[in-house]
Amino acid sequence: MIDSHCHLDHEPLLSDLSNVLKRSKDVGIKKLLTISTSFESFSRIKDIVNKDEIIYGTVGIHPHESDTNTITKNEIIKSLKENPKIIGIGETGLDYYYNNSDKEKQITSFKTHIEAAIECDVPIIVHSRDAEDDTFNILNEYKGHHPRILMHCFTGSKKFSEKLLTLNSYFSASGIITFKNSTDLQETFRSLPLDRVLIETDSPYLAPVPNRGKKNEPSFIDFTAEKLAQIKGVSKSDLIDFTSNNFNRLFFN
Repeated sequence: MIDSHCHLDHEPLLSDLSNVLKRSKDVGIKKLLTISTSFESFSRIKDIVNKDEIIYGTVGIHPHESDTNTITKNEIIKSLKENPKIIGIGETGLDYYYNNSDKEKQITSFKTHIEAAIECDVPIIVHSRDAEDDTFNILNEYKGHHPRILMHCFTGSKKFSEKLLTLNSYFSASGIITFKNSTDLQETFRSLPLDRVLIETDSPYLAPVPNRGKKNEPSFIDFTAEKLAQIKGVSKSDLIDFTSNNFNRLFFN
């Protein structure tokens, strides 16, 4: 299995990293992608990716942080070139649910990340909440440049997913798909092509059932894989093969 989105630099994962890694390997995780959210976050990630061969990282500014963390395209590109284990850009995007940052600053930051991802030909990890139209319209502006898009913790509508498929996007399922009230989201993932789906924990957030309400960690991805296999009507081992191959194709081809 591959956890395509976790935050190993956040507590309680960071202070217990050796045990988190052991439990991850015990359930069969082969790669962990730890995601940058701010300058401070990225400074920790640069160290974390060297802790174990299965850990990779990204560089980017979360939309919540775009008021106080302004990053340039050249800064993103430089960070990628300096460390071969930094393999993606993000997470970036738009969050109009919390509006923790000015909307225009979120949009400017999002475009900066997209342009860096296109120039470096690496995947961009996109966060979108209550911002479907703007998220799609901005990504669509760059369609001719063929950005490699990963919609992280996808919770959007089926219509949104269908529009994003026209951009050859990938979609990552989090523990939310195991929640009893997520029937619409489950139907959306049922409709997505198997060669376009990944799995993630977003740990330490969004622990899947039966651990909902606890602090999440990468090893809990086993429950998300089991549920997504059920939704897709395939065996768990086949689901793991598909999602792992999709991750490797997106990030390493």
